[in-house]
Amino acid sequence: MRIPAWLLIVTAVTPIACGKSSTSPTGMTTLNVMMKDTPFTDAKALFVTFSTVSAHLSGGDFMTLPFTGGASSRTCDLKKLTSAQDVLGTGPLPTGHYTEIRVVVSNSTVYFDSASTGAACGATLTPPPGASAAVQVASGDVKLNREFDLTSATATTVTLDFDGNQSVKAVGNGQYLMTPVIGIVSVQ
Repeated sequence: MRIPAWLLIVTAVTPIACGKSSTSPTGMTTLNVMMKDTPFTDAKALFVTFSTVSAHLSGGDFMTLPFTGGASSRTCDLKKLTSAQDVLGTGPLPTGHYTEIRVVVSNSTVYFDSASTGAACGATLTPPPGASAAVQVASGDVKLNREFDLTSATATTVTLDFDGNQSVKAVGNGQYLMTPVIGIVSVQ
């Protein structure tokens, strides 16, 4: 029995046409989100607590990155991140195309008299002695539009820069207001 040529072509092309697209998840890989700072110059320490770090999978949902040690939040002294960087969130995510990073700032405190001691970031930080002020966070939900792909070949690191001088403003009577200004420095 002879098979028509058109049937051979359709049979040969069908597996290719039905394959997965290059943006659909095919496995897991690691995403690391690092934080550095352009400092708030009017203080010796600026503690900022982050409650969520997530990445948006194209055509899907936001995928939450866990904080180190399984903590429910992570606090960073941004003054310590002026010449260094620290991990904000890290964990396994499905491979695929991502469209943005989202961070949520839940609270902040500015310290005027002394620098903090110890680590730059952690589940909790020990406040330095001296005068301080709570910083009201106007809107802590920051969406950073930057597309990138996660592949199974290597881990990907996204470095964020928190601009303290642009984010924190004195509003009078010893009160401070924060509208977080965060940018993506690199995706590697």
